[in-house]
Amino acid sequence: MRTASTCYPSAVRGTHTFKITGYNLHRSLGAGKGKPLQSATFDVGGYLWRIKYIPEWMFEEEDSTDLAFILLHLVTDDAEVRALVEFRLLDPANKLPPSVVLSKKRLSVFKRGPALGTLLQPSTYLRDDSLVIECDITVLKESMVTAATFDISVPPSDLAEYFKELLEKEEDADVVFKVKDEVFPAHKIVIAARSPVFKAELFGPMSDMTRRNITIEDMQPAVFKALLYFIYTDSLPSMENLEGDDGKEMVKHLLVAADRYAMERMKVMCESNLCKSLDVENVTGTLALADQHHCSELKNACLEFIASPGRMDDVMASQGYAHLKRSCPAVVIDVFERAKKSRGI
Repeated sequence: MRTASTCYPSAVRGTHTFKITGYNLHRSLGAGKGKPLQSATFDVGGYLWRIKYIPEWMFEEEDSTDLAFILLHLVTDDAEVRALVEFRLLDPANKLPPSVVLSKKRLSVFKRGPALGTLLQPSTYLRDDSLVIECDITVLKESMVTAATFDISVPPSDLAEYFKELLEKEEDADVVFKVKDEVFPAHKIVIAARSPVFKAELFGPMSDMTRRNITIEDMQPAVFKALLYFIYTDSLPSMENLEGDDGKEMVKHLLVAADRYAMERMKVMCESNLCKSLDVENVTGTLALADQHHCSELKNACLEFIASPGRMDDVMASQGYAHLKRSCPAVVIDVFERAKKSRGI
């Protein structure tokens, strides 16, 4: 079992209306006294709050006769709260729009006691000796959700094994390939799906749809068998049973077959295999093969190998190089051009 958790913000919004009635009576009773007016305690987001109003008559400055001060207190002990706050003055007669006297669009952090306040001019909104203040609080919290997830191990694909079995058991085979003295039953739809050349031969407009026997020329049975193995399994067969250079020669034949039947993935796999086994004796033959079958990556690797320091003379002294000059003179020019570049000439 695995567990996963998600942290996301949640918001709780609440509005409290604080109405001060008998405003002038409060003025008479509170003149010269330092006790502010305060609302009842109210709850928003699980926290207790209180509004405190300091009227204009509590200010000593002469020019402050029309100014009051309003404060928001967090009453809850041992709390730290992040919130957005807005204070508004309301007209009970609805003749004036609400007047926003404080709007904190950024988060404020509150701890117990007065934390946020502002000056205001209440006179315009005094109606019938009453003042109405509205406080809008949005408390933001971080919520955590933990969920259990179950991880079921998925086995690797065994599709290739099923197709390999289909090839080996020859069940429902509808075409037979003859290569020299050996025959290879197969399935037209599989062969055609993997090779556009075979598809044209088996299902093209000029093909004989009833044809069940096809002769393959210019190919050894072992090579065609390996080709079929790749068609059904998308992998090259093991060549551990081949000794010495026989494995390299088989890969070369498979590259030719892949090029012949337009099987690009198989062709690149053969190029990669040959690229890893280059040496002074085989590099020229591999270079000629790469040039003949348009294997640009393999050709480039051969040229780089030959042009690398200390190898040029050894390659030129090999029998393969003499054959390369006779069979592929244009490639020899490529060799010298690459050598010049490597030497900075």
